[in-house]
Amino acid sequence: MPWPTSPPTASHRAAYADAEPRSFWLAPAHDSAPALHGVVTADLCIVGGGFTGLWAALYAKALDPARDVVLLEAETAGFGASGRNGGFCVASLTHGIDNGLARFASEMEVLERLGLENFEGIRSDLARCGIDCDFEATGELLALTDAYQEPWIAEERSSLERFGHRVTVLDGEAMRAEVHSPTYIGGVWDHTGAGVLDPGKLARGLRDAAVAAGVRVFEHSAVHDLRETATPSPARASHRSGGDAALEVLTASARVRARKVLLATSAYPPLLRAISHYVVPVYDYVLVSEPLTDAQLRDIGWEHRQGIGDGGNQFHYYRLTADNRVLYGGWDAVYRFRGPVGPRWDEHDPTFATLSQHFFHTFPQLEGVRFTHRWGGAIDTSSRFSVFFGTAFAGRLAYATGYTGLGVGAARFGGRTALDLLDGRDTEATRLRYVRSKPVPFPPEPLRWAVVQYTRNRLAAADRNNGRRGPWLRLLDALGLGFDS
Repeated sequence: MPWPTSPPTASHRAAYADAEPRSFWLAPAHDSAPALHGVVTADLCIVGGGFTGLWAALYAKALDPARDVVLLEAETAGFGASGRNGGFCVASLTHGIDNGLARFASEMEVLERLGLENFEGIRSDLARCGIDCDFEATGELLALTDAYQEPWIAEERSSLERFGHRVTVLDGEAMRAEVHSPTYIGGVWDHTGAGVLDPGKLARGLRDAAVAAGVRVFEHSAVHDLRETATPSPARASHRSGGDAALEVLTASARVRARKVLLATSAYPPLLRAISHYVVPVYDYVLVSEPLTDAQLRDIGWEHRQGIGDGGNQFHYYRLTADNRVLYGGWDAVYRFRGPVGPRWDEHDPTFATLSQHFFHTFPQLEGVRFTHRWGGAIDTSSRFSVFFGTAFAGRLAYATGYTGLGVGAARFGGRTALDLLDGRDTEATRLRYVRSKPVPFPPEPLRWAVVQYTRNRLAAADRNNGRRGPWLRLLDALGLGFDS
């Protein structure tokens, strides 16, 4: 069922006109950690209080409870990409099996196993730390909406089952019976290694668990510089971590001298200039509805509460929250010249209007429902669509970034693997080319902006042209390059 080509109507815009312009997951007020002031020393300084940084902090204390760990967050835990996503928690480390096979075919058996082990590790950590983040192991539902996508059903099933996933294939009738939308012509339900959760509750839970483990967490402490510093003499060292400090992390009111630093800053401007060659910040936008009534829930079915994504290049993702709102996001992936990131870009009315129109196209029986929250946020997009790693300063600094979406689950693996690299720990993961290699860099501006915009244009054209990928997209495929959110 094709997506509307007419402009959104006044009623589509009215549905979100009064929506609160902030993430639904971050809306509940909660206590924040204090800001850092003065000069402190540490064994490890983690920059970034999203999922990557928080998982890394917990892992660092689990490996060595005596290690002095300081974590700095510019706003509050999960304020960035970790608190602005759809809350889909998926085991894949490679942004899906097909993307992984295209780039890391010889390592996919290991990567899929590590991804599933990481997913189970998340569930174990939630239980061990007592984190209630409304986790539901619902599986993931691929919704097909155009006839040209039907051949993908067999391909998707084959890929998933090859790596041990339990799969249910749904024809059009069965798919519409599962979730009552007239747009569906079929679907694939992956029952393995996928679910939904509240990412805001997860971020706050991880922060509290890190504090309980002895991590010194400071929020409202934006880092603006990173530099090497002369090793202080033993006579001036306040404790064991000060005696061999090698890096200095600076905020407006504080300075952390640390032996090692782990960067977990996602799409925000990187403190290490080299990272900027490999990451572009792409804005994604989301609407969240008011809670549905029991009658409205019956009208849409969706009893198994799966996270749903449709099959286009310009795709939508949607899911039910714990209190039965519908979160509906995606479609546009907005890159702006020179990649600015900040609050002024969190609103984008053209995308909100399109999302509202497409929501009611997907669920016409929900006409009249209003949206209570609308927001945007930057995704750290890399050309390989998955996290990559690196070190600097003679191995005293490590980073993990470039998740390109699907980072809720992969961030645990990313944070732990970055710490293993930082500690010089030889593991099955750190030996992989997946961890040791970098994505193809994006070109500098202004060519970067032109390439991204043209690629977005060609992806949209492929959706309009029965999925046929033109010469430009085929060239990118051949080179192992891409653009996504």
